[in-house]
Amino acid sequence: MQVADGTSQPERAVPKRAIFGWMMFDWAAQPFFTVVITFVFGPYFAARMAADPTAGQLAWSNVGIVSGIAIAVLSPILGSIADETGNRKHWIGFFAAIKIVSLLLLWYAVPGSSLLAIGLLIVLASIAAEFSIVFNDSMMTRLVDSKSVGKISNIAWGLGYAGGLIALFSVLLLLAGSPTTGKTIIGITPLFGLDPAQGEDARITGPLAAIWYFIFILPMFFFTPDSSKHVSLGGAVGRGLTELGVTLKDLLRRTGLLKFLIARMIFQDGINGLLFLGGAFAAGMFGWQTTEIGLFGIMLAFVAIFSCLIAGYLDARLGSKAIIMICLILLIIATTGIISTGPGFTLFGLAQLSSDDSGGLFGTMAEKVYILYGLLIGIAFGPVQASSRSYLARSVSVEEAGRYFGIYALSGRATSFLANVINSLLILLTASARVGMASLIAFFAIGLLILIFTPYPANKQQADAKR
Repeated sequence: MQVADGTSQPERAVPKRAIFGWMMFDWAAQPFFTVVITFVFGPYFAARMAADPTAGQLAWSNVGIVSGIAIAVLSPILGSIADETGNRKHWIGFFAAIKIVSLLLLWYAVPGSSLLAIGLLIVLASIAAEFSIVFNDSMMTRLVDSKSVGKISNIAWGLGYAGGLIALFSVLLLLAGSPTTGKTIIGITPLFGLDPAQGEDARITGPLAAIWYFIFILPMFFFTPDSSKHVSLGGAVGRGLTELGVTLKDLLRRTGLLKFLIARMIFQDGINGLLFLGGAFAAGMFGWQTTEIGLFGIMLAFVAIFSCLIAGYLDARLGSKAIIMICLILLIIATTGIISTGPGFTLFGLAQLSSDDSGGLFGTMAEKVYILYGLLIGIAFGPVQASSRSYLARSVSVEEAGRYFGIYALSGRATSFLANVINSLLILLTASARVGMASLIAFFAIGLLILIFTPYPANKQQADAKR
């Protein structure tokens, strides 16, 4: 059904359990990004599997490059095919199998094992995870009207962070032991007899994320309605590619939507880089182990849950664009603070800090200041992505949601390899992970500048022209 702004909305009331099932996808998916990619396995890969932390971060960055290119190229194609077949859940199930198997195999990532082989597993899991998100996001326009989409999107994102927080907290309390003492932060021997010295506390996160994902995507399969056009896969591929070509041509005249996707492409690159490299960066700078990085992640996720809930209500009042702009400003401040901080200083040395170590976790003043900057990331990280999702949902019709959310995924990944390439090159040229991380600020600033001149909703100019 068409509404005044030119978008389409659900034709009939959708049961609450259907929306709940759709929201549970975020709960199911987030532990992979929180526990595996950012705060536990990623830092383990960079700091303990490689010969030295700089080489490890370079290898981890290269993993991001490969997965980013694959996601950028294939997401729009798959989104268009999904529009033609109509059945998103079949695709989600297919990629879930790839993701689950890849994560289960991370258990074999012992210290000294092949970085190439383990990196390939992360690439496969990342690709499968992102493709599933394309299909899940494109279902949103059939479930929620434009008035509620920002609220539901932010609540779902907050729910995802809650899932990631619980998973991460469980790992730290019960599984992640200190390499020196062999005990977790609550003073117990890691469950299942895990040996921290062999990285088993980090390696177990792959299988745990796989099991978590399998269990908690089931409500989406059971309760959330899907559609099917009974089109053969071969026919859907042909028609999907044709429609993608038409959509890309159409995008050139929908200038507002094009500007939004370009802005999102650039600032999402910075977000992806911060997500992919942040934990490894902290591990290299302060020598943080799984416990410290995990606690840092818990703090960020805890803040993110509440910021998403608040942003969900503000999105309905201020609009998605305002939420995104506020969050980008916070990310610029936070990233600048993080790269300006090191042992004994912050703000690039303008503020000197005590080098005394009180002992225990986060014992130096520099570590505490680093955490404060990190909390700003926690405030902004969820809402900037959730409100970007609702920005697009308010700007496209139900019938074209799949292909545009595929292009949306492309806009989030088209140059994500560039952020990692720049990071890798700067590390190679300067031997400094700090300089590599600094490049992320430019992505936030340029994206913000373009967004300032982008209409909201992104199809507003086209809708006004029809009147």
